[in-house]
Amino acid sequence: MLTRLRLRRLGVIDDAVLDLTPGLNVLTGETGAGKTMVVSGLGLLLGSRADASLVRSGAKDAVVEGALELPPGHPALVRAADAGAEDDDGELVLVRTVAAQGRSRAHVGGRTAPVGVLGELGEMLVVVHGQSDQWRLRSPEEHRVMLDDSDPAIAPLKQAYAEAYAAYHDARAELVRLRELDDRRTSEADALRAGLADLERLDPQPGEDVALAAESQRLSHVDGLRTAAGVAQTALVGDETSPDLVGSVTDLLAQARSALTGVGAHDEELSSLGDRIGEIATLTSECASDLGAYLAGLDVDPGRLEEVENRRAELTRLTRAYGDSVDAALAWGQRAAARLDELESAHERADGLEDEVRDRLDALRAAAAALTEVRTAAAGRLAEAVTGELAHLAMGKAIVECVVEPRTTGTVPGDDTHSPLGTTGADDVDIRMASGPGLPLRTVAKAASGGELSRVMLALEVVISGAGGSAVPTFVFDEVDAGIGGRAAIAVGARLAALARHAQVIVVTHLAQVAAHADNHLVVRKTDDGHVTESDVVAVTGEDREREIARMMAGVDDTEAALDHARELLAQARPDAG
Repeated sequence: MLTRLRLRRLGVIDDAVLDLTPGLNVLTGETGAGKTMVVSGLGLLLGSRADASLVRSGAKDAVVEGALELPPGHPALVRAADAGAEDDDGELVLVRTVAAQGRSRAHVGGRTAPVGVLGELGEMLVVVHGQSDQWRLRSPEEHRVMLDDSDPAIAPLKQAYAEAYAAYHDARAELVRLRELDDRRTSEADALRAGLADLERLDPQPGEDVALAAESQRLSHVDGLRTAAGVAQTALVGDETSPDLVGSVTDLLAQARSALTGVGAHDEELSSLGDRIGEIATLTSECASDLGAYLAGLDVDPGRLEEVENRRAELTRLTRAYGDSVDAALAWGQRAAARLDELESAHERADGLEDEVRDRLDALRAAAAALTEVRTAAAGRLAEAVTGELAHLAMGKAIVECVVEPRTTGTVPGDDTHSPLGTTGADDVDIRMASGPGLPLRTVAKAASGGELSRVMLALEVVISGAGGSAVPTFVFDEVDAGIGGRAAIAVGARLAALARHAQVIVVTHLAQVAAHADNHLVVRKTDDGHVTESDVVAVTGEDREREIARMMAGVDDTEAALDHARELLAQARPDAG
């Protein structure tokens, strides 16, 4: 519920705090005292459009702050947390600031947030009913929501329908996908088979293109490689056929090793150097042997280079078509094989899935029919109950009818025997009203005046809340009692009190008969020092409340007759208060 509302520099209100309680909170005050500013401030807090004219004259901005107490896991707390908000043991603080220049800022749980977040939270937390704010009665979709909320038996059928709807659409989407695959199967499958045949014929091995490129380089330069290796080998070990060649590396190392052998015993360091020369000699001998083996391996078939280049050309054609390397082409082959298998089995799977889609559509239509049956029965009870409520709200001749009709459009097309289906079933719902016997029934938003709409909405909320269907914790009614008085006004107060047994209710009223039912009575008081007019809000109890009720009834609060009438009205409205 909303526990506190603070308004600063908002219209005629300089700084006022409203402490709100569970049950029925009534806001009264003289005309022009600023009751409308309270409703406007609440609207700002719930994300309504900012209006710079609401900022108090001479002030730089107006600020509205609200504190809400919510149970753990409430959807509003979850949404606020998504926006970065923090709550203090279930208390969520909302702030809206409107600058005199028209700019607006919002804070949710101590964090800056888009104003749109306030609007989302407002839809979960508060329903505002005023003569110009009856959007639920003007929305055909909301008519269905109110009907569904009026009977707990509808909820499980809605859930069953939603599950059947999701199952049908999943199967239908898969069938469409398979049929599209089937349509493309021939041309795509032929292309895949051709590519796989190329891979099978050439049978490329992983990394083969890299290995062939290296072999091509070697074969293309075989003469230069042979000459270089031969020169290197001769330099290491010498050549008996070339007597003019200077001594080889092997001979020179042998001379160096021999020179140190005799004297190494006299100096450990020199002996160590001799050992190192011996190691170099060994390495030189091994390297010369490897060069000999390399030279022997260069004696290749003269046709091998042509063979390598032809193979490389074939692999290049393959990689241009299926990847930038042999490894990439092999990976494409794996994917192509899986895709070909999918295409070849699509037709068979689609044929089998058609039966499943038909079965799921039958189940969906059965769920829709069951939902329609329960809705139709609930519609009669809702209409009867709301008509009865209106009889107590100065609309005794009004007749309400809740019509459940087949949908005309939907995401699942209809046929000769079935209506189109939507996400919520096969039904369109329209709450209709006639102001009196013999008058035509019209959709309620067109059949009722602004003041009547407020009372129709009150009647609906009382009936729905009594059935345990309302998920909104707070209701606000702005002058729902406009145009009525006497016994009808007492009945309106009683209905508001009945609604307040199931939810928090905040009412702005000018009727004492309504205010007498309050659990928490707040008065907007205006003061004028000759220069500045200001309003504040105070809670009244006891004698102060009696005086306010007297003022509302007689226009004066200081005569004994007016006070007696006030006490009588309070006793009549709340016989258990004493």
